[in-house]
Amino acid sequence: MTRRYAFIIPLSILLASPFLASMIGAGTASDSPSLGETMKINFSTWHLSESIEVQTVWIPMLDALEERSGGRIVCTLFDGGAMGPGPDHYDLVASGHSDMGYATLTWSPGRFPLSDVLSLPAAIEGKEKAVDIGNAVYDRALRGEFAGVMVLEVNPCINSHLWTKEPVDTLEDVKGLRIRSPGGLQTRCIEAIGAVPVFMPLESVREAMENGTIDGIVTCPSMIQPFGLSDVADHCTLVPFGCVGEGLFMNQEAWEGAAEDLKTVIAEVCQNPYRTTGGMTEETYDGIIAELNDSGVVFITLPPEEEARWHEAFHNVTREWVAELEAEGLPAREAVEIFNDECEKRGVSCVAFPPEWR
Repeated sequence: MTRRYAFIIPLSILLASPFLASMIGAGTASDSPSLGETMKINFSTWHLSESIEVQTVWIPMLDALEERSGGRIVCTLFDGGAMGPGPDHYDLVASGHSDMGYATLTWSPGRFPLSDVLSLPAAIEGKEKAVDIGNAVYDRALRGEFAGVMVLEVNPCINSHLWTKEPVDTLEDVKGLRIRSPGGLQTRCIEAIGAVPVFMPLESVREAMENGTIDGIVTCPSMIQPFGLSDVADHCTLVPFGCVGEGLFMNQEAWEGAAEDLKTVIAEVCQNPYRTTGGMTEETYDGIIAELNDSGVVFITLPPEEEARWHEAFHNVTREWVAELEAEGLPAREAVEIFNDECEKRGVSCVAFPPEWR
């Protein structure tokens, strides 16, 4: 059974304390197991302990690692930001403070420029499919952005929508509203529809909604209930905004120090943790929407002609983003075309893909 540490340890303390750093780093290169020995994996995620992600994906995934290894892998879960705030989680893994962890790439602007393609607006409703898309795009276009860590999988998150205090039925309704952005291309999309993007941690959103600092949020449905937002952002405009680029990563030394048969177990379990666990499926998405509807959230579906106006704004975002990265010598259009191709193979519409590029 996976162990959990629920206390909060700021990253600054971890970095400052050799003792704590050595404790958290247990299971990395210095503890490298050989065949038949036990391997410790400390797993970090910013997802809250009670979240669907932790309960239906991360705990079952870590349990699967232990079971399929015959008990030779022993996992400890540090969830809810126990190792540090959300933006630190990639570095927690890269530095060895965590052996394995889930990180949101979009929260580090400019660091993974081509990987922002994963945050293009696309109507993805299940994480299993999202990982298939992300892994395929990684293989074809993104490998160069992740030196120094073992990439187990990367993925776009499931579809985000616009959640506001007041109903938004047209582009005119959203003009000038202050909207919390998860970062990445969502920031540009919020600007493109005439709103003002505001970046802040998810845990700060409820208070900001209550005191009027912001008027709404772009996020996926699974974040609404865990962060207590259903009564302060109780109108949802069902336009596909896409979401953040994320991934599951392993410390390079921890990976290289693992016995070969344990590497096989880790790869099989973690290359698509949502398929392994059956968590965060399209049915999960539908269920979350139904629960939010029952709780009083008002869902707004735009007529086709109005939705097309939003999509055209997103097309412009893609064109401008590609032009900027191409000017820096990065193959951004190719990355977008690959992302769209992998989406279409799986029946997903990338609503930000410029029609003239087909």
